[in-house]
Amino acid sequence: MAGPPRVPISGGSTDATPIRFSTGVRSLLGYGRVPSPVPIRAALRPRPSDSAAVHFSGNLERLMGSIDSITNGSEKQALSEEQRTKINEVRASLGPLPDKLVCYSSDASIARYLTARNWNVTKATKMLKETLKWRLEYKPEEIRWDEIAHEAETGKIYRSSYSDKFGRSILVMRPGYENTKSTKGKIRYLVYCMENAILNLPPDQEQMVWLIDFKGFNLSNISIRTAKETADVLQNHYPERLGLAILYNPPKFFEPFWTVAKHLLEPKTCRKVKFVYSDDDNTKKIMEEFFDMDELDCGFGGNNQVGFNISDYAARMKEDDKRMHFIWSQENASSSSVQHETIMTNVSGNSGSDCDKSENGTPGR
Repeated sequence: MAGPPRVPISGGSTDATPIRFSTGVRSLLGYGRVPSPVPIRAALRPRPSDSAAVHFSGNLERLMGSIDSITNGSEKQALSEEQRTKINEVRASLGPLPDKLVCYSSDASIARYLTARNWNVTKATKMLKETLKWRLEYKPEEIRWDEIAHEAETGKIYRSSYSDKFGRSILVMRPGYENTKSTKGKIRYLVYCMENAILNLPPDQEQMVWLIDFKGFNLSNISIRTAKETADVLQNHYPERLGLAILYNPPKFFEPFWTVAKHLLEPKTCRKVKFVYSDDDNTKKIMEEFFDMDELDCGFGGNNQVGFNISDYAARMKEDDKRMHFIWSQENASSSSVQHETIMTNVSGNSGSDCDKSENGTPGR
């Protein structure tokens, strides 16, 4: 059956931006001066006497990205002095942050928001402040497996046990396996999956891959409301986290839905979406370009016959929950109520202009 317009094969994402920690962030985290450039792990190595730094240092690589560079796919791009100045401007506008949110004032984090807003400082600052407020209220890092396990029973979304050729986490999505009706529950499970995928990124990556399998997908699975709320959360609070999205064997009736849905996305996000068809050798080359075919799930044309098993996956997620708790527990304990009130005041304040949309009028990613 014919599907949506066939998309030309293209390479990896070009959104990569090398990032370094500012002196201020290193000071906040208890590190001395770090010469630049330095190896990632050397820069993250704390003083032996600094127990707080020991706890936090092992997690900075996941939460902030690489000190020397962010490698999204296979390309790197140096920051200009103007871009570094803008990063510092955004950081200064944030004001004091609770310890648990310090990582969002890193160069890597701020650069993602600036990129999503075409390096407009005012718009990026407003966007980042709204994310900080959202994280304080929604508390995504506190979502645990037992809360959302029922959403995962059919394997409609899960993190694969393998990565792509660039080491990026992979979220497998099978919308045809939908098993719940609550939009709120679906979004909460998606947020849990996003946090888990970020937790498992290697130090030199900030982006993930989505593999979307349309097996069993029908008209009853289409919800514009869910699509809109999903786009809002992902674009507003996880900017520049998507490196590649593979839409595998989408049916013909998906075309009009995609025509509507893509207008909810930033154009550069749409360019990360690739249509792949099992009966088209040209688009199948995309899979060979990005994945080890022996590791890739056979449902996507790979040779791996091991399917989703809820019991095995639950065990993996519970172990990751322990890691997530370990990462955030000390930061939560050291974040005072005064810090919480300060950041809530900061993020609720006027950022200078209405920037709910990016320069071209669409939500930014």
